[in-house]
Amino acid sequence: MARRTKPAAKRGQTTSKLPKVGAGELLTLLDFVRYAVSRFVEAKLVFAHGTTDPVAEAAFLVCEALHLHPDQFETFATARVTAAEGKNILDLIARRVTTRKPAAYLVNKIYMRGLPFYVDERTIVPRSFIGELLDQHFGRDGDDEAGSLISDPDTVESVLDLCTGSGCLAILASRNFPNAAVDAVDISKDALEVAARNVGNYGLQDRLTLYRGDLFKPLGDKRYDLIISNPPYVDAEGMAGLPRECRAEPKLAFDGGFDGLDIVRRILDEAAAHLTPQGGLLCEIGRCRPQLDAAYPQLPLLWLDTEDSEGEVFWIAATDL
Repeated sequence: MARRTKPAAKRGQTTSKLPKVGAGELLTLLDFVRYAVSRFVEAKLVFAHGTTDPVAEAAFLVCEALHLHPDQFETFATARVTAAEGKNILDLIARRVTTRKPAAYLVNKIYMRGLPFYVDERTIVPRSFIGELLDQHFGRDGDDEAGSLISDPDTVESVLDLCTGSGCLAILASRNFPNAAVDAVDISKDALEVAARNVGNYGLQDRLTLYRGDLFKPLGDKRYDLIISNPPYVDAEGMAGLPRECRAEPKLAFDGGFDGLDIVRRILDEAAAHLTPQGGLLCEIGRCRPQLDAAYPQLPLLWLDTEDSEGEVFWIAATDL
């Protein structure tokens, strides 16, 4: 007798293997966060997309399901949720576990420096350290002890964001440098569609221009007071070992060639022709510092650390290129 098989799940559906939750067993936001953390740890999920651990990711998803800003979690941590809200939260938790998609794709949102941005599978989930560095070393609210690389943000008239993806860094730069015209470039038409949505959401169409093309090529001979970039920098070994969550993102946004520096080399070699004399380049390269130091031993790169990174972003003045 033939074995009866279960009907295949429809496309887009997920089959949850999570334990069933009885009515009234989970009541507060904290209850749902605890449950989510247990499921995430049990499933051995990877966290590298705006949240760095299962607790932060669980709180993020719970807040998104309840239409709360992450900063509001503590205020409502012990508040009860309705049955309908609880069902939505459990569905998000199940989808995160069973699809292994980044949480940001499930809710089409990510926060950088406390600001919300739209994201979907057309672009990498932004998690650059450059936003924090713009505040530390370029903004009015920077740490005096950390030192300012641009003495007066009001004097910056032009900023370029290379490999802009969803446009988050370009938008953050527009806030740090209120008098600057901002250009943002990406080779991906899909990513630029997401970036255009974010630019529109922040009403920056008159100040922020998007270009499609390969690095500096669509810009002609334009020069900038500041160039920022978070380019593809994953080496061949890293690409082969990408976790399932990262494989849900566009490969183009990761692949930096054999040693991870294919795009970074081009940016360094071409940046001088697109910087004003007082300008500089701020570039994130992940864990490629040893390769970069070996390739450019003559360059006086200044490595800038953040709360969660060390030696992953460098600054170099135009006069040193």
